[in-house]
Amino acid sequence: MDLTIGPNPFFWQAARVRAFYANLAQSEAARVVLGEVVCSKRLPFWQEEIPQAVETLLDTGKDVAITSLGLITLKRERKLTADLMDMGLPVEVNDLSALYYLPKGYSFWVGPLVNVYNDSTLKFLAERGATRVCLPPELPMSAVAELCAVGRDLGVAIEVWGHGRLPLAISGRCYHARLHDRAKDSCQFVCGEDPDGREVETLDDQKFLVVNGVQTLSHTTATVAAQVEELEAIGVASLRLSPQIGDFSGLIERYVGRLSGRLTAAELIAYLNGFEPAMDLSDGFLAGRYGAEWSKGGRTARE
Repeated sequence: MDLTIGPNPFFWQAARVRAFYANLAQSEAARVVLGEVVCSKRLPFWQEEIPQAVETLLDTGKDVAITSLGLITLKRERKLTADLMDMGLPVEVNDLSALYYLPKGYSFWVGPLVNVYNDSTLKFLAERGATRVCLPPELPMSAVAELCAVGRDLGVAIEVWGHGRLPLAISGRCYHARLHDRAKDSCQFVCGEDPDGREVETLDDQKFLVVNGVQTLSHTTATVAAQVEELEAIGVASLRLSPQIGDFSGLIERYVGRLSGRLTAAELIAYLNGFEPAMDLSDGFLAGRYGAEWSKGGRTARE
């Protein structure tokens, strides 16, 4: 079992993107998915960094794929999707409408925004050309095990969400803009002011969700730190880590240590509990009763 780094869901300026992928190239992650998955309006601010990032990652032996948007609606977004094949990289599909632009037999990956909940969906995607599927993070361990067995028969590598705020929804409306009394078309890219998303609280001041432009994320950071051995035993090929601010290189190093057996679950959890910026942990979709639950005690690691 190895590590995949998913596409960055946040709006970072070009300099931060450049530094992030330069550092990532030196990590022990096996593969990287890059590109814009949340909002096409952000792309012009950093798309010039993509060719150099791809070259650097390939030069250091990483497998690299380019993601589709998670919600393709506009004509220019359809053209962006059609142009993805011109990059000469595997395409990760995060909106099934992207399949329209991929010829039958063309190999592609499937991201966690596609609802692969059962063996019929997995078989359909495999017949269409999927070689790697990152399962949606809301599946329990039993469902992951069943899909791993099907994937093994089909020759499809199965990934599981290993770390990061959970992607819950993408909307046609921009929550970030509305929080600042702006329309989506005149958002002034306010999401860039929150490089790790904007926390949202309930009316009684309980931390609830995080908004990221048109995307809704979980407040908690999901981690499979306590389930690594079980996931490996059922045949999961890779864990997916989602980019975030803070010492992401150090975070990758700790997960590599956990996979290799150099770190125990308790040691990795202790590292995550001391991470800056602070995060509340969860593993409830995989191992609990509800998504925000933390199997190591209480609703989150900090309570």
